[in-house]
Amino acid sequence: MLRDPRIEKWADVIVRYCLELKAGQWLLVQGNPLAYPLIDALYRATLKIGARPDLRINFPELEEVFLRDAPEGVVDWVSPSMMYEMEHIDARFVIISTHNTKNLSGVDPARQQKHTRARGALLQKMLERSSKKEMRWSLTLYPHPAAAQDAEMGMEEYAEFVFDACLLNYEDPVAEWRKVEANQEKWVQFLNQVKELRFKAEGTDLRVKVEGRKWINCCGHENFPDGEVFTGPVDGGTEGIVRFTYPAVQHGREIEGIELELEKGVVARARATKNEAYLKKLLDADEGASRLGEIAIGTNTRIQRFTKNILFDEKLGGTFHLAIGAAYPETGATNKSAIHVDMICNLRDGGEILADGKVFYRDGKFLI
Repeated sequence: MLRDPRIEKWADVIVRYCLELKAGQWLLVQGNPLAYPLIDALYRATLKIGARPDLRINFPELEEVFLRDAPEGVVDWVSPSMMYEMEHIDARFVIISTHNTKNLSGVDPARQQKHTRARGALLQKMLERSSKKEMRWSLTLYPHPAAAQDAEMGMEEYAEFVFDACLLNYEDPVAEWRKVEANQEKWVQFLNQVKELRFKAEGTDLRVKVEGRKWINCCGHENFPDGEVFTGPVDGGTEGIVRFTYPAVQHGREIEGIELELEKGVVARARATKNEAYLKKLLDADEGASRLGEIAIGTNTRIQRFTKNILFDEKLGGTFHLAIGAAYPETGATNKSAIHVDMICNLRDGGEILADGKVFYRDGKFLI
């Protein structure tokens, strides 16, 4: 079990900065025993300020059992208590860890989709309340062997990678994240004035209308670590083709060599060199699944390698990513779906982004 003095610092950052938790607030903490040291530190930090920690300990292996063995009428069941929590909690924090990142790869995709659709209302309620500032949410990943193996690192190396990406090696991580916020704010203010973006890279030429949309400065509040700026595209305003550099990892399945063609904001054609059938099932999950929900630029230069975990990979400095499915209401976008699947394109080797016809980003770096 990982023991490190930075874990207490981690919990303090979560309470004071990520969630801005206040005395008397109801905090729902979700995690599993692998992450016990962080759960313990977070529980203590929550009590210290007079907030109310509520633990939901889960076992990822049982999700496989449920999706495989639940009979019809149960596989699409969602406990009413989960919706009650989503409607009333003040904050939610999720800690990712698992013994096996591939534990759902053998589950029938149709059953997964049925369960995902049933839980779609929970996702929409969370996004709605979050956009109205009625609740805060955040998530992190606790270093564990399965994630280290996916990233092709030793456990000690991977733990250091996580601590470094979270800026936990600094004496005052909160101060460092506020510097990130200040630095990214100039890019957000610039992008808020842009009508159309054009992304160009090998195999990619994509135009995205963003006029009137709000760009979000991601600096450690919802995702931890963080490092991106994003918005939701104008409905029907995306045209072109995009070829993704890295696999999309969804429910333990790796979808490689993804290429999407978009017409009026909808995926018109989709190809992949591996798991293409599964990609198409995701796009057919519901009415909003084949529509673009997010466009973003990764800015965390401490993350420079692909790890097969989207929490880190979408923040890769020098990349952009888009997501099919649910949009974030705070951007002004309205697409609704039970899914939100991010896909990443490298721009560090000759890629560029144009704003209203002028290059402002080249080879993975902002020029403004």
